[in-house]
Amino acid sequence: MSYDLFLFDLDDTLLDFKESERLSFSLAMESLGIQADMAGLFKLYQTENRALWEAFEKGQTTKDHLKVERFRRVFQAHKIDIDPEVASNRYLDALPETVVLIDHAVEICEHLSHRGEIGIITNGIHATQTQRLKRAPIAPYISFMAVSEECGYAKPDVRFFEYSAKKAQKFAKASSLMIGDRMETDILGAQNFGIDSCWFNPKGESAGMLPPAKFEVKHLSEIKNVF
Repeated sequence: MSYDLFLFDLDDTLLDFKESERLSFSLAMESLGIQADMAGLFKLYQTENRALWEAFEKGQTTKDHLKVERFRRVFQAHKIDIDPEVASNRYLDALPETVVLIDHAVEICEHLSHRGEIGIITNGIHATQTQRLKRAPIAPYISFMAVSEECGYAKPDVRFFEYSAKKAQKFAKASSLMIGDRMETDILGAQNFGIDSCWFNPKGESAGMLPPAKFEVKHLSEIKNVF
């Protein structure tokens, strides 16, 4: 199959969001003078953040509520008397300053840029994702980025894929490929939209009961052997 449009997920596919998240969280908490167990705070934050994002993807909460609520829950559990909205703003300000790349991200973007157009389709906050991408070495190879916040729908919603496809210079389902690390959003969303997908699966996890992706790679560098 010959593809000329590559739709990449951003976080934990091209950018190492987990490491960026950890660094940004620590910077935000330190700027607020919080001296509590940072590892414990961050572990709870990850749990609450994940739950809120899953609720958002199901249409059960809003982005504005999510951004503040995750900190409110952490502070309430640890009896920290700090405005969670202030903490949220400090965290979001720190995220663009802590960009960390997944191994071979630049290499594979450069490789695919000679074969077609590269777009980003990401669930996230528009201003934050835009600034993170601008600071990343992969930026010169990216033609466009679609962010769920600006669309109003999030992966795996087909409407977000439709919105993203309109940003491409040219689009045909038969020659478009989605590459991402999450089966539940990236791969399932692509399948529902009717395009092929490549699952970036660095941990070798099982797809469970979900329909398999057309391709699967453990390292981004393997994409060179596929396309």
